[in-house]
Amino acid sequence: MKCLMCEGDTERQLVSYTIDREGYHLYIEKIPALVCMKCREQYFEEKEVGLIQEMIQSIEEKLENITTAA
Repeated sequence: MKCLMCEGDTERQLVSYTIDREGYHLYIEKIPALVCMKCREQYFEEKEVGLIQEMIQSIEEKLENITTAA
């Protein structure tokens, strides 16, 4: 696959993913992604995106349960 940003070549690598949301910070290591060898842009496949979204939704539901129980 060619990079959508700079048209460089991509290579499959394991990368980390970080997200900061109100109430938590999520850091995940070793996620498969295509990484541009020129500009380092990362591209996740649909499966990985879905799993990350499921994690975020689960964390947010659990945080909501904690805050409403207080």
